[in-house]
Amino acid sequence: MRTLLCTLTFALALLGAAPAHAQFANRSLGLSLGYMDFNRTNGLDNAFFVGIDASLYIENGFEVVSYSKIAFPRDNTSNEKKRVVGLAPSLGLRYLLMEESIRPYVGADISYLIVFKAATSNFVGVGPNAGVDFFLSDSVSVGLRGQYNIYIALNEKTQNSLTFSAGIAAYF
Repeated sequence: MRTLLCTLTFALALLGAAPAHAQFANRSLGLSLGYMDFNRTNGLDNAFFVGIDASLYIENGFEVVSYSKIAFPRDNTSNEKKRVVGLAPSLGLRYLLMEESIRPYVGADISYLIVFKAATSNFVGVGPNAGVDFFLSDSVSVGLRGQYNIYIALNEKTQNSLTFSAGIAAYF
């Protein structure tokens, strides 16, 4: 009798249990390499950059993303055409079109561009982006991203830039 009671209890527990759900990793940190076309913004040439990105999944396919780039473009306004430092942090929102092992997305960022040269220049920008992430495992992805920014600054003409990058991210 005792064995039958234990068996029935075990069978009811198995039948009444909720289905198992995989845990969704909702944060990521990544590293990327890319190419930024400054489009002569403040006299800067095109340059390769290194970027650090992070994301936080909110809900229903939306993520908050942060993406910071450092580049060393040539300054065409000086006679020496020496390299300068450009920092471009951004904060944005993106929408995942699919949440499977291939994740295409669209989004928009607000960015800031600061260029350190003889006279430091500051620009504020906004622009759309699109990309796709390919998951290699549950916690590692590689991705491609494109972004277009329009930059404004006081006493300057409106500038724009086009950015392409490839990166790798770890989700946790």
